[in-house]
Amino acid sequence: MKKIFLVLLLTISTVFAQYDFAEPKPTFDEPRKVILSLYDKDLDKANHIIGTVYNLLKEYPAESLKVIVVAYGPGMRLVKKDGDANLIKRMKSLMEYDVEFVACKNTMETMKWKEEDFIDDLRYVQAGLLEVIEKQVEGFININPY
Repeated sequence: MKKIFLVLLLTISTVFAQYDFAEPKPTFDEPRKVILSLYDKDLDKANHIIGTVYNLLKEYPAESLKVIVVAYGPGMRLVKKDGDANLIKRMKSLMEYDVEFVACKNTMETMKWKEEDFIDDLRYVQAGLLEVIEKQVEGFININPY
């Protein structure tokens, strides 16, 4: 009986083993910081990026990861209210986990779009690509999951 219990305990601990994060380990006060870009209107790519964010959130301890997703250029179509309903639902879900979504005003001005054309709770910046650059200077890691 003890042997079965030991095997079961070992199996459970292996399944729930946490990733061996590099030093300094991510914490609430010093989270890992990641920025991703929605720069293409391709729905498959967008779903892959959003799926990547979900995967990252699953692996990092609670509140030890700061994620920003910046939409600019053709990618701005993905955060419009009339965009793909399933993708918007997934983005809204991520917002509930403090994933920040940022939108590019330059693209909006070029396309003659208004803030009311877009999903709620976006943060607007004048230049989306500039936001990506400046966040990298602040220590964010820019990832492109392709």
